[in-house]
Amino acid sequence: AAALVLAEEGVTRFTTARVAEKAESSVGSIYQYFPNKVSILFRLQVDEWIQTTRMMQSILKDASAPPLERLRTLVHAFLQSECEEAEIRSALNDAAPLYRDSPEARMARTEGSEMIDTFMEGALPGAPLAARKLAGDLIFATLKSIGNSFSLAKRTKAEITAYADATADMFCAYLKSIEGHSPL
Repeated sequence: AAALVLAEEGVTRFTTARVAEKAESSVGSIYQYFPNKVSILFRLQVDEWIQTTRMMQSILKDASAPPLERLRTLVHAFLQSECEEAEIRSALNDAAPLYRDSPEARMARTEGSEMIDTFMEGALPGAPLAARKLAGDLIFATLKSIGNSFSLAKRTKAEITAYADATADMFCAYLKSIEGHSPL
């Protein structure tokens, strides 16, 4: 119910009363679980972080696929996810200053960073640590930025696929160009 209210009305019109109405519940029932609307927004954000982290981990840790294939799969899954969740993510971003520095936010950033470092170590085993770190930072910062901007407009499946293919091609070419690594 909270996700629907957020998607339909945005963060500025998001209230506990509207969530209760959408859930066909009383406001008092909502307050039993969430002391205020910020706690509801925070819960939605934490759930999104967990879902994205699990999706990324399942793709990046799949040792049955070569690293570039995993990266391509990740780009496709991430852009699809960003487009599906665009309205809610946009509203959650508006509320981000309320929980940006929370322990959960710091933990999500740390887990993401460790996951990227591990993937880059496997993808570029012969490359120096600094090169792997730079590659991981550039690829994932770029992917996040692309996901945010690309998902601002409604996209067809064909548009998402074409954009994801082009993005993955760019990332794979970049990784291949890094000297001192083993063949991918």
